[in-house]
Amino acid sequence: MASLQYFDVILRPVVTEKSMADMAEKKYTFLVHPEANKVQIKEAVEKMFEGAKVKAVNTMNLEGKKKRRGMVIGKTAKRKKAIVTLAADSKEIEIFSAL
Repeated sequence: MASLQYFDVILRPVVTEKSMADMAEKKYTFLVHPEANKVQIKEAVEKMFEGAKVKAVNTMNLEGKKKRRGMVIGKTAKRKKAIVTLAADSKEIEIFSAL
């Protein structure tokens, strides 16, 4: 396994109704690299977004769903999701402010 740089850890934000409602409590949801750990996710958020101070990181591994096309059965890719909670004195993440 090659070492992950901070810009490789966060893949994209998750924009759903539930994740948008959690933003009022300073909780932000991201899809992250499947091999990234909580420490790497915390460092990546603090380096990518100026003024963000991470209080906690919760992660979950999402298995691929079974999909079928005719007689062929396959699976979608595995994913990892991280819910990042910011400290009370932290700045908001600007990527979500326009939504």
